[in-house]
Amino acid sequence: MQALDGVDLRPRVQHVLDEHLAQQRVVLDELGPPMAPLVDAVADLLAGGKRLRATFLYWGWRALGGADDPAAVRAASAMEIFQAAALLHDDVMDHSDLRRGQPTAHRTFARHHREQGWSGDADSFGHAAAILAGDLCLNWTDEVFTSSGLTPDALQRARPEFDRMRTQLMGGQFLDMLEGARGWGDLDLDQRLERCLTVIRYKSARYSVQQPLLIGADAAGVQEQTREGLHSYGATLGEAFQLRDDVLGVFGDPAQTGKPAGDDLREGKHTVLIAQTLAHADADGRALVERTLGDPDLSEGSVDRVREVMVDSGALGRTEQMIGTGAEQAARTIEGTPGLTDEGRQALTELVAVCTDRST
Repeated sequence: MQALDGVDLRPRVQHVLDEHLAQQRVVLDELGPPMAPLVDAVADLLAGGKRLRATFLYWGWRALGGADDPAAVRAASAMEIFQAAALLHDDVMDHSDLRRGQPTAHRTFARHHREQGWSGDADSFGHAAAILAGDLCLNWTDEVFTSSGLTPDALQRARPEFDRMRTQLMGGQFLDMLEGARGWGDLDLDQRLERCLTVIRYKSARYSVQQPLLIGADAAGVQEQTREGLHSYGATLGEAFQLRDDVLGVFGDPAQTGKPAGDDLREGKHTVLIAQTLAHADADGRALVERTLGDPDLSEGSVDRVREVMVDSGALGRTEQMIGTGAEQAARTIEGTPGLTDEGRQALTELVAVCTDRST
């Protein structure tokens, strides 16, 4: 992957993250040994991942002529800490058991509570501890970005999008909760798709692709016409990225995704894939999906049957078509966006496939 490996971005980002965590352990040492598991929960999340958010900020900067320097890498690393905050909070809200093949932070904290024989409810303790770990990450996101070494002018240019990203993600998380609570039984397919895509935009697409890209470009001093092209590219690719994630949530290999197959079904997520299935399946298929969606005890056999309905109804094919269309549109947009360096344009073109042709 030239956009990452050609500039050794992943190890450089990891070095920044490891260095920051070591510094924060010193800060929290004043509170005593009980602080170690709190930082460990964050360190576990920051030890892996695709580094796509850091990559988009870095190449937003480089595509506008910014130098390949430690300041750009440190600023990009802040995006990984922000994602860790989102994952910690999201796993609590979704009651998820696994993340990247390991117990989620709130489950780990709850297990530790039980092992120590402490008083109170172990699960409540786990939820609260994971939320606090996520809150730490929100604070550290700002700290790492602000202290990145980018010039004051660059930081000032990037700050509006940086702040918008952090606010809109929280709004997107609330929209996701709201959709699960209020239901969509009275909506037609177009209305369901619009709600799904709105959640996708604000819960994932923007902070995963578009906003890191624009933060990097803004820091480098992007011109308006170029910014419009990057904005459109990021929006389209971000949606395709999340649609792929939704497909993997049902059809992905747990050995690759690190989560049990069908977890999105157990959590009752309203996705484009589900909307397409309910619209195009026969009566028996619809009844099966409606009966199983949101069942936390859904068996592997039931997940297999839902998959069959999704394939037979054409819902999977329609969703794949949406992903392919988004990828093609993003590639065309970046090709026609003026003002980019050749190296930046090549990297952003490569990242289209990285985001949409993936198994994790």
